[in-house]
Amino acid sequence: MAFSISPQNTDGPQLAAEINIIPLVDIMLVLLIIFMVAAPLMNDSVDVKLPKAKTKSAATQEESVVLAIRKDTTIWIGKTQVPFEELSRKLSSIFLNRQNKEIFIRADESVTHGLVIRIMAAIQNAGVFKISFMTDPSK
Repeated sequence: MAFSISPQNTDGPQLAAEINIIPLVDIMLVLLIIFMVAAPLMNDSVDVKLPKAKTKSAATQEESVVLAIRKDTTIWIGKTQVPFEELSRKLSSIFLNRQNKEIFIRADESVTHGLVIRIMAAIQNAGVFKISFMTDPSK
């Protein structure tokens, strides 16, 4: 009940205001459940099918630069699509003031070896020589 009338003195009925927090708690619990379900679905990467391999995971301190190569041969840096012709220039500007010049490549398993080699050459032209490949550790 949001409020009630209670006789506290003989002059007449007085309003006793009280806050009902049960609806607030119900709403907050529903929102918590929604965020718990939705959080794993928020993925900041481009959809690529990674090859399977067993490796140790690398520990990094800075935010890593991830270059994704999709099945349709489009190249992505983070969530930004980059044409092959602009790849070296874009990477040079990204790594200009970075101490750790390392890049991670997420290439779809159906991407040809020749395309990956050309992209690695463009990365090296940008001054980045530490290149790591990401794999799917699930198998």
